[in-house]
Amino acid sequence: MSLSTADTQPSAEQTINATSKANDAARLPGARTHYSDFFSDIVKRMKPSPIHSLLHLEHHIPKPISLLAGKPNPAMFPFAGSMSWTSRDPHNPEKIETLTMDEDLLKLGLNYSETPGLLQMRQFLEEMQEDEHGRLKEEEGWRVTVGPGSQDLISKAVTALLNPGDSMLVESPTYAGIMPMFRQLQPEFICIPSDAHGLLTDKLREVLKGWPSDKPRPKLIYTIPYGSNPSGFSATLERRTELLKLAYEHNFLILEDDPYYNLYYGSSPRYPSYFSLEKSLGLLDTAPDTPKDLLRVNTGGRVIRFDSFSKVLSAGLRLGFVTGPAPVLDAIDKQTSAASLEPSTLTQTIALTILRSWGREGYKAHTTNVAAFYRSKRDTCERLLAQYLGKDGLATWDTPEAGMFMWFKLHLHPGMDVESDTEDFIRRKAVEKGVLALPGSMFLPEGGKSAYVRLSFSVVPENVLEEAMRRLRALVIEARGEA
Repeated sequence: MSLSTADTQPSAEQTINATSKANDAARLPGARTHYSDFFSDIVKRMKPSPIHSLLHLEHHIPKPISLLAGKPNPAMFPFAGSMSWTSRDPHNPEKIETLTMDEDLLKLGLNYSETPGLLQMRQFLEEMQEDEHGRLKEEEGWRVTVGPGSQDLISKAVTALLNPGDSMLVESPTYAGIMPMFRQLQPEFICIPSDAHGLLTDKLREVLKGWPSDKPRPKLIYTIPYGSNPSGFSATLERRTELLKLAYEHNFLILEDDPYYNLYYGSSPRYPSYFSLEKSLGLLDTAPDTPKDLLRVNTGGRVIRFDSFSKVLSAGLRLGFVTGPAPVLDAIDKQTSAASLEPSTLTQTIALTILRSWGREGYKAHTTNVAAFYRSKRDTCERLLAQYLGKDGLATWDTPEAGMFMWFKLHLHPGMDVESDTEDFIRRKAVEKGVLALPGSMFLPEGGKSAYVRLSFSVVPENVLEEAMRRLRALVIEARGEA
């Protein structure tokens, strides 16, 4: 017995070809070879999962009869009907409403799905990225992959791009939580200092200009452009523009880790992302050997952007997503399919139910509320810092405009020109007094001493934070007396 379709219905092959145009850039010779020199030996040896690499066909063939994956039958799951929970109205947070995930979406959430993430979730996120950053997926060769938090996706991206001994540019100070993963890949860190205006691009230009001719050039740079962890600083438009131009001039990729993008609370309009600027500046790469019978398409660009829902929906959902050139995301997906198959579909359907209910305007309203909340927390923290450590010159700092951290310099010696080191002060003396913070040295990829301290003001009540400042003041005065 053979299966056939009506004459008016396209064949499976025709349908696959027609629906895959959005990913043509990843398949074109120019797009594939454009990134081949960036990939690590590990990812070059990896093969896609023989099963998960075919699951997308279930969505692209009309009326498919799928005998592919060993999916458990949902009738055997102890969940029935729909799933409901209460949620705050993004336009009026005091108002509580009930959200319901319908039965069909719940069934999807309870079973296996595609490695890059649930199709409906990816479609929502890609439309959101187009709207937020002014990029066009169909024309530019980028796409979205969902992961269990942005840090997992960063880990896989760097694994896909670095071999031991490769040079990696990284801003300093930088996020301490990512450094153990970076170090296990054994790259050579080229640390570029930053200040209150972001990464010092003049220093970066000096490093690149003086790069030895017989040494392989850096493949990538890791940067946190908004509310940088630990400093809370955000890169200015001038610095962002200069970094992008350097990436194209010196042939490296930008890993834009932006979990605090929606926690910007500065008084000036928010600067565009690197992902957005790449297009508006007219820098997008174009596949050099695109077949003549196809439109000339962009390869996706030099920016690999990482977003997170942890700070705005729930850290426990463990949901993040990466946006970037399709070949690079394919390399990330290879690792996921070999390690965990896919991100959790249930947490994706929970988030998708919320996002669909709110719509883009509702999501913007919610993130505006989130940013306002953290601005208030920042203001309280800075007021107490000034009251207890600022008025006598015990500490100095620049005001952060995004995120949830305060980065301040302690003056543990009476002479302001004497550089302090907060390592022992924070790890031993502060701990003995019941105050837990982080010494600045933890955020230096190259190691060394630091006079800075990072504290998080996100969850601490005002009275508790004031007591912490009172204790720190006493400790600094004591240290200065000893000095």
